[in-house]
Amino acid sequence: MVTVSKEINQLEHSAVKLTLTVPKDDVHSEYNKLITDYSKNIQIPGFRKGKVPREVLERKFGDALKSEALSHIIEHAITTVFEDEEFPKENRPLPYSTPQVEEAPVLNFDSDLVFSVIYDVLPKVILGNWKGISVEIPDVSISDDDVNRELTAIQERNAVVIDKDDSAVAVKNDVVTVDYSELGDDGNIIAGTERKDFVFTLGSGYNLFKFDDDIVGMKKDQTKDIEKTYPENFEYSDLAEKTKKIRVTLTALKEKQLPDLDDEFAQDVGEEYKSLADLKNAIKKRLEKNLEEKLRSTKVNAIMEKIMENTPVDVPESLIDIQIDARLRMFSRQEGVPMETLMAMMKDSETDNIYIQRLRKEAIEMIHTRFIVETIMRNENISASDEEIEEMFKEISEETGEPLEEIKAHYEKDNSKSHLEDAIKDRKTFDLILAENKIVKGEKKSYLEFIETKRIDV
Repeated sequence: MVTVSKEINQLEHSAVKLTLTVPKDDVHSEYNKLITDYSKNIQIPGFRKGKVPREVLERKFGDALKSEALSHIIEHAITTVFEDEEFPKENRPLPYSTPQVEEAPVLNFDSDLVFSVIYDVLPKVILGNWKGISVEIPDVSISDDDVNRELTAIQERNAVVIDKDDSAVAVKNDVVTVDYSELGDDGNIIAGTERKDFVFTLGSGYNLFKFDDDIVGMKKDQTKDIEKTYPENFEYSDLAEKTKKIRVTLTALKEKQLPDLDDEFAQDVGEEYKSLADLKNAIKKRLEKNLEEKLRSTKVNAIMEKIMENTPVDVPESLIDIQIDARLRMFSRQEGVPMETLMAMMKDSETDNIYIQRLRKEAIEMIHTRFIVETIMRNENISASDEEIEEMFKEISEETGEPLEEIKAHYEKDNSKSHLEDAIKDRKTFDLILAENKIVKGEKKSYLEFIETKRIDV
């Protein structure tokens, strides 16, 4: 049994430096055990198995034996310390923060072995004031215009697209197909800039060069050279403050025939709708639900920002790295870009480095918030009862249309019932935070303006 003495030093970012000392007698003892074990089992030409002299082993494998002994002693010492029930809980490493040896020590039998490991621990959260906070939230409601805009979008999705007459000219809301390319100063096409069969709705702005207005009035098979200068704040930074010459050929021209907004249209949209009024009511209810959810998250986020100011948390670097990695892997899956390629791009691109910094900032804020929420949850003894879990099963069944028993079986099979418990506890904690603080109505905002602002789900 190795005897270990320890010294704990707190570092920034909720890291700990644990310095361990193993007495030289124990170091020598562990080394001798290793030599004895090898002597019994190793086979060297000229010696019988188990009869290799110690001096031969040390002469032949001295450095390797010392390295292996050192590794074994360090690992044993660390394990011994963390298995001690009296070792402070707050100084134990996070599950995803493996203790790293700060500087490789040298095995010296004439002195004690001293080495340090560094790892992350749970940050100390001293909860500041989280009650009686006042925040101002925009005053938003659903208008008839909001309902009509959604209705128009549904109408657009159900439109029939047909070819226009060859003599017709392109107008706003036509569906156009174009070939385009960039031109050099000499008027010739710049190789590699050609784009064929690009389709978009005229007036939507869904094209890189924003040449919608320039295509209006063109006829099928007509070619036009366009010169455009882009402002400093143009949405695509590669084009900002630049002048481009583009050659566009209109290869196909179609128009949308919109269905009439009547009861028959509503019935075509969904069998649950008997009239246009039914469809409008359903749209309004959906918008109201979206608004309710967004208002709730906005209120919670505004309150949490103030609580975070009252409750600083030194977020561990390992947690930040995990969050950034998770976001990058999600982006990799969504965009179909291998992680290796993505990371190489990040190293070479100033823009992507800015993106990483933004991810880091968001990760710190999210982790900071999470520690505060869990502290409130723990202090207030918030839990999820069997009745609340059962109620959530019913909610999921109603939303998905799946039988209640199948929902339960699914969660039991995947051992994911604990996720429901966590969701319930989170919801109850945020309910409490909202109840303990004051919401003041601020400036009026339209639904569209409000709903398109950044949202964090709570």
